[in-house]
Amino acid sequence: MATFATSDQLLVIVDPAARQTDGESVRIAKDVLSAGAATKVCLPEGPEEFARALGRRGSRRPVLVGDDRTLVRAVTLLHRQRELAGCALAVVPVGDTALAESLGVPGGAVAAARAVLDGAERRLDLLVDDSDGVVLGALGIPPAPVREPAAPVPVSSGRPWYRSLVRLGARPARLPAVPSPGTRLRVEVDGEPVVDLDQPVEAVSVAPGPGGVASVEVRPLSVGAEATPLLASGRTVTVTGADFRYRADATVSGPVRRRTWRVMEGAWGLTLPAGPGTRPTPEDAP
Repeated sequence: MATFATSDQLLVIVDPAARQTDGESVRIAKDVLSAGAATKVCLPEGPEEFARALGRRGSRRPVLVGDDRTLVRAVTLLHRQRELAGCALAVVPVGDTALAESLGVPGGAVAAARAVLDGAERRLDLLVDDSDGVVLGALGIPPAPVREPAAPVPVSSGRPWYRSLVRLGARPARLPAVPSPGTRLRVEVDGEPVVDLDQPVEAVSVAPGPGGVASVEVRPLSVGAEATPLLASGRTVTVTGADFRYRADATVSGPVRRRTWRVMEGAWGLTLPAGPGTRPTPEDAP
């Protein structure tokens, strides 16, 4: 019988939706993981059992088998329990997995399971709002359809506190338009206004950017010619307006009248395929 080190012991938590939608991928993932590590498989039937399984992980490394909502649920739980910094997650994506794949997780059960076994932890930034909600990928105002998420264009800068408004050279994918007269929002980055309530906007998108800052894009509403988008970056983003909703990763929240997001640099760890794009953990660094 093969023996494995404690570091190779995995807690495989299989989301019930994954078992229903693609049982074959779940079976393949369990087979690959079990062949390379000592695994304990949990099959929670609901959110409470999911939280209990994650909380009882002990020294085992948690591996999530499920969709993007499963990943966000786990990060949210660990963040609210203040255990996120010390618990690296791994994912085998099954179902709607655009978020996980955008973070670097391979698509397909075999490739993702092998990355769990052979990959390395990468520390990723996180957006946390004033209600303790988290954003892993991007948020959009107004909520964009799930399969067409807002994609902000990063602001290039070598200085982490740098903030500027710039013109775009190339037009990124458009977000859904808002019927006239548009949404009136005040958007502040590090306390400085990017747009105020007197300027209707078509859309706002925010995402964790490099260097511990958030990348912000504001698209003013225009009649006729398309208005030039405004870009900014900073560590805190505050949006104020009358009962607006927003999409954070795969979930729509609101209505709210004010919400502030701040960047937590390197707040969580995700196991990704080892390679040039994988940042070493502090223990691995020379």
